[in-house]
Amino acid sequence: MRRINIRYLQPGMTVARTIYSSSGKVLLAAGMKITPKYIKRLREVGVASVYVKDDLFDGNIPDVLSEKSRLETTQLVKESFLALEANQRINIRAVKEIVDNIIDELLANREVLYHLADIRSYDDYTFFHSVNVCILSLMTAITLGYDQLKLKELGIGALLHDIGKIRVSKEILNKSGELSPEEYKLIRKHPEYGYQILRTYDDVPLLSAHVSLQHHERWDGRGYPRRLAGEQIHEYARIVAVADVYDALLADRPYRPAYSVNQAVTIVSRMSNTYFQPRAVAALVSNIAVFPIGSVVMLSTGQTGIVVDVNSNCPTRPIVKVVFDQYGNKMSKVHEVDLTRLNTVFISKVLSDEEIARLFKGNTPEVVDLY
Repeated sequence: MRRINIRYLQPGMTVARTIYSSSGKVLLAAGMKITPKYIKRLREVGVASVYVKDDLFDGNIPDVLSEKSRLETTQLVKESFLALEANQRINIRAVKEIVDNIIDELLANREVLYHLADIRSYDDYTFFHSVNVCILSLMTAITLGYDQLKLKELGIGALLHDIGKIRVSKEILNKSGELSPEEYKLIRKHPEYGYQILRTYDDVPLLSAHVSLQHHERWDGRGYPRRLAGEQIHEYARIVAVADVYDALLADRPYRPAYSVNQAVTIVSRMSNTYFQPRAVAALVSNIAVFPIGSVVMLSTGQTGIVVDVNSNCPTRPIVKVVFDQYGNKMSKVHEVDLTRLNTVFISKVLSDEEIARLFKGNTPEVVDLY
């Protein structure tokens, strides 16, 4: 399966991965054929990308966390936000239990790289984002050798790192255009709001609350709200800061499409030692499938193919099924190449949705059907 922008969805394509709302409601089920009506509805609810089946790739994309756990965690985050909106208390016991479950699953899947970017509507962004930041932060911490207690403290803080946004106007949070200086000043208050909220719970560890307070501090001291620098920033917050930006880059937003994984990894890596602690960046990136299964890539030979598997010990050199020659024509004999065995061949770029659509459009109807 491949993730594509809905601008390039065509009637007849098949949904490969069920799209859920933050409440667990099915918006579009796997196996459904895309129709103009579905495309219109996806636009209306603010879903910008869909995973579709691709006959060029018939395998499964591994995930570090089960779909059931993702859904339960997303629902819990949403329930926590809604509880605060209604002046009720967050169920911290449920938060701790779900974090324990996530830790157990991640430890059981230590060899699996982070592949999938979830599909979320614009309005549900914060809830899905919170879950992904928790997963990415814990994967990073496992790589850094954290023990069970530190993983739990970090996981609680990561899952609730944006809870302070409950006190920021939804009009500002969901604004599609550029924020005014006044609006930006208001949104920069959410780390302090989050800390204030979490400190009202005796069963929330103090260090977990500090994740909310410090996750927008910068390694070079130019962050907010306290302009902490380097080792002044708690180690949990340093990890969450990287995961926060990385996941934000992978998300479709009203003002821009999602970045590719390769682009997001490059951006985060360039921010190392200014925005982020280099050690935290390196640990996070080591868990990422830089070229996820399903990516359509061009090789240095000029040939184009689809990533069908990754080498966890060398994520930048996956296994590619070569489909098109250097002239963009479908090859008579499709074959796989393991880039770890070819020292002189490398991936030169990941094709955009527009480039993929153009490539398939220029080939036979048979190939168009594969798309």
